[in-house]
Amino acid sequence: MRMERIPYLGKELLRWQVGRSTFLALPELGARLMNWHLDLADGTLRDVIYWPELDSLDGFAKVRGGNPILFPFCGRCFESEEAQFWASPDGVRLRMPMHGFARQGDFRLVRADAGGFSALLHPSAADCKIYPFDYEFTVDYRFESLGFHVELALRNHGRTPIPWSAGHHFYFTLPWSDGLTRDNYSVRIPALRIAKQDPATGRLVDQPHFAAEEPLSHPALLDAVHLELVGNSAVVTERPSGNKLTVRIGAAKTAPADAAMVTWTEQPDSPFFCIEPWMGPPNAPGNKLGVHLVEPGHTQRFLVEVTLR
Repeated sequence: MRMERIPYLGKELLRWQVGRSTFLALPELGARLMNWHLDLADGTLRDVIYWPELDSLDGFAKVRGGNPILFPFCGRCFESEEAQFWASPDGVRLRMPMHGFARQGDFRLVRADAGGFSALLHPSAADCKIYPFDYEFTVDYRFESLGFHVELALRNHGRTPIPWSAGHHFYFTLPWSDGLTRDNYSVRIPALRIAKQDPATGRLVDQPHFAAEEPLSHPALLDAVHLELVGNSAVVTERPSGNKLTVRIGAAKTAPADAAMVTWTEQPDSPFFCIEPWMGPPNAPGNKLGVHLVEPGHTQRFLVEVTLR
């Protein structure tokens, strides 16, 4: 295990080598894990987490790649059927960008060693107006030879409960192997409820159930919210090889109540497919589902593990 610092488009990029895996991150910019790739036995590389080639860091927060951190809420919030607003617990109507503000936020690196990093969000003045609480939000990564753990933690330093419903937006490279297509991959997310968000109102609209396993080419997976999870995992399988990628929520055998897995991609031929573990569905404050309250003086955590086998 080792960590090194390398120049990248005017910034200092951190690179970890852990067994066969290499991880790349710019913790100060959104606490973003940018890329994970694997050295294969034949001398080639396999990208696991996708990152595109960039000429500059302009628009970094909107890059389709890596793992954007979604905080304090995932997806689009609605208040009185108007997008990008939410109502605080005391009833005040406030703005809220899609996926919150952490992915475009500034972080301070508080730990960087051979095993990973931890970064602390530094909210801007604008962030404090739309999320007016006294808190610390940290992102902690621990890297392993064939996977990693990432934990989000919200510490309440104030005198009133703080609502949150955070998550991740993993851009997984697809296909994994040359010559394959999305039809060669399947996903298994056992869930009792499938929903999509109404783009006009933010409400959840129930959808037909999926089969036990679905090909990643299935168009209904786009923007699908998998709720009432049975177990705690989403498993993607490359059918010809049997290789698997697992995204697991928490350390228990069952996912926390109200947790969601979201499946999404941009285009049928995009070089990535997203499996997104969230603490709750989109518009959690408006739908009153998946909002978690951190009591004064307490800390809540959201742990996710990603592994290969």
